[in-house]
Amino acid sequence: MSASQAIAPYLPFLRRYARALTGNQTSGDAYVAAALEALIEDTSVLDSASSPRVALYRLFSKIWNSVVVNAKVGPDESTLPAEQRISQITPKPRQAFLLVALEGFSEADAATILDVDIPTLRQLVEESGRELAAEIATDVLIIEDEPFIAMDLEGLVESLGHRVLGVARTHTEAVTLAKAKRPGLILADIQLADGSSGLDAVNELLRSFEVPVIFITAYPERFLTGERPEPAFLIAKPFQPATVSAVISQALFFERNARRRERRAS
Repeated sequence: MSASQAIAPYLPFLRRYARALTGNQTSGDAYVAAALEALIEDTSVLDSASSPRVALYRLFSKIWNSVVVNAKVGPDESTLPAEQRISQITPKPRQAFLLVALEGFSEADAATILDVDIPTLRQLVEESGRELAAEIATDVLIIEDEPFIAMDLEGLVESLGHRVLGVARTHTEAVTLAKAKRPGLILADIQLADGSSGLDAVNELLRSFEVPVIFITAYPERFLTGERPEPAFLIAKPFQPATVSAVISQALFFERNARRRERRAS
């Protein structure tokens, strides 16, 4: 297989990533073109990583990080509002967040792309979560019956700049709290101690108003069946704080983006 054939399936995704980094498609495509030119000159870079996709993004990142002005790149008039917020995060954390949350790379592959170790990658993702949260801070409802996990989540949410409306331990408490205070984000365990279901509580709430939801469970395989409906955002216990931070940022990022598109369409 030729180099062009190996990377062709990943070019549309690299253009998306580049747009999110630069703030507009024209600038993003210029960096993609530079990466492709470098690849043409030396196709051996495809052998330097675990897959052609990782190698392509790694090459792009080296070019991007070699230009000092990237720390100051700003969006133009064609940029979507949500992407404008992403562009305000400082460069390395922004890359880490987008690689994990938008492009779906594993921590190991994202670390390879950025030439850092996994602990550093996690620190960068956490930093991006704090910076993005400052732009899209919201009120959060936590549905969790285990006190220590609830405390950990509460501390993490507040460290990201959000406000915790309350912690619910049962289906009934969750519905009561949410209807009274209308959270902007819900973090929900699926199986609660009294036998009730956080999933059922959320589904009941979603009939009244729309809100992004992140489910946290010790049994993710029970809910990732490939059939609908299934949780859009799902975190396995025990969780890494960096993972929760990235997924919170991702959920709010795309929720704001969707609302903006709906307003423009109406």
